[in-house]
Amino acid sequence: MHKPASSASGSSDSWWRGAAIYQLYVRSFADASGDGIGDLAGARAHLPYLAALGVDAIWFNPWYPSPMYDAGYDIADYRSIDPVFGTLADADALITEAHALGIRIIIDVVPNHGSFLHPWFTDALAAGPGSAARDRFWFRPGTGPGGDQPPNNWQSIFGGPAWTRVTESDGTPGEWYLHLFAPEQPDFNWDSPDVRREFEDVLRFWFDRGVDGIRIDSAALLAKDPALPDLGDEEPPSGLHPYTDRDEVHEIYRSWRAIADEAPGRVLVGEVWLPDAARLAHYVNAGELHTVFNFPYLSCPWDARGLHQVIDQTLDLPGDAPATWVLSNHDVDRIVTRYGRADTAFSLDRRRYFHGFAVDLELGTRRARAAALLTMALPGAVYIYQGEELGLWEVQDIPDELRQDPIWHRTHGEDPGRDGSRVPLPWSGTEPPFGFSPPGAAAPPWLRQPKEWRDLTVAVESASADSMLTLYREALRIRRSGPLVGDGPMTWVPSPDGVLAFDRSPGAAGPEEGAASGDCVRCIANISGEPVPFPPHATVLLASGPLDAGLLPPDTTAWLRIE
Repeated sequence: MHKPASSASGSSDSWWRGAAIYQLYVRSFADASGDGIGDLAGARAHLPYLAALGVDAIWFNPWYPSPMYDAGYDIADYRSIDPVFGTLADADALITEAHALGIRIIIDVVPNHGSFLHPWFTDALAAGPGSAARDRFWFRPGTGPGGDQPPNNWQSIFGGPAWTRVTESDGTPGEWYLHLFAPEQPDFNWDSPDVRREFEDVLRFWFDRGVDGIRIDSAALLAKDPALPDLGDEEPPSGLHPYTDRDEVHEIYRSWRAIADEAPGRVLVGEVWLPDAARLAHYVNAGELHTVFNFPYLSCPWDARGLHQVIDQTLDLPGDAPATWVLSNHDVDRIVTRYGRADTAFSLDRRRYFHGFAVDLELGTRRARAAALLTMALPGAVYIYQGEELGLWEVQDIPDELRQDPIWHRTHGEDPGRDGSRVPLPWSGTEPPFGFSPPGAAAPPWLRQPKEWRDLTVAVESASADSMLTLYREALRIRRSGPLVGDGPMTWVPSPDGVLAFDRSPGAAGPEEGAASGDCVRCIANISGEPVPFPPHATVLLASGPLDAGLLPPDTTAWLRIE
């Protein structure tokens, strides 16, 4: 049996331990202004939709002023709202209105890097080598004759060198600065006391405005080895490498945790791309982050043995942090497309390989429905990326001239990038923009919507008992009202090869008032190629697809009440 991490999971102060959290990518959620770009007014207008869906919290991707070289992850001002999205007053109103509906708000903070238009960086360029302003970033002289080679051989996660040379104020070639992402995203130097104080103040600014949580982007990358040594031949050329993920980062997060704990109910969520469970666990030590994203689960193929292993590893992490379960997000291919390929795994550095497969959307949708019920039955918190509840697929045929992702541009098209998972949502109607923008909008959606999405609009799916949206609504309703809620106990049940089966019974989380305290819910996910029988004395609560006379078909998940 996997036991709950903490008996506090039923407390409202620990709401995040078993929450359903909806990821809202502002640019693509809803456009109220008619400029083709989603905004906070559009999000506010659809808060009742999210309340009816049954989510406990919304995680907003960056909404700050930005030149948008990386869709807002290049932040020029951490204490304001980009005019394309709205104003601080809009954000305040959104937080208030969401709270009135019982929905908490989590926002992105990007501490590894800022924008090249951030006042600190423009000051650093003007101040010159050796200045205190440059100590806030990673400025270094080049190597080779005339310093015309980068300081080391690190590569950008977005492709190409991780260093860019500046032109000094006198017009001569000057120092180089580090950017693990795009050149427009210079990395902050977290050895600088100025940087540490600044971000502590940013956290307090937003907590004071009423946000309930902070999601920390690229949480493992902040602390670099100050020697900036070259990577060895055996080490990866990009992404996480041995000279980040240093012990110093834990000191940073202990100070952030102290700020979060100044009031009850606040949460720090880390985006930590680490394959090693032991290293991942270090980020959720007592007094550090409350929880981290579960990327091994997100990347796992649709395979019973692999999923069983990842689930066990997740639930066996040491410490008090609850599990989190994520099927997709704004950086990875949508789950319907992934599960419709011959290879159903995913990794960021093999995106081009995966895009080479044909996609069976019918198969992918069936598996995505089954995966949704499997995921929502697991103990812990679940994240739902916008459009996942509609069964949207990855748009892989975006014309080159419309692509905006810097990954696509910096790899010269070798990596298709992330635009395909960020196409604006379809709300209603039979033609684009499908209600994403108001009638008579001045501009089309910033990324083109497939015309086939007319069958996947919120309006269409709301009227269908068999739609993906109806499945998600019902699953979240059941999840909130009984043994499936929270990070309570879970017990594996013996099952045939290719089948995952486990029981959830009332434990530390406890059912909500009105639920039967003795209920036991069994989740059975048939990932094999053959139908399997139901256990005796079971009542079907919910199934991801049609059932066949007491048999669970392939690629189908069911929730059963065991009597």
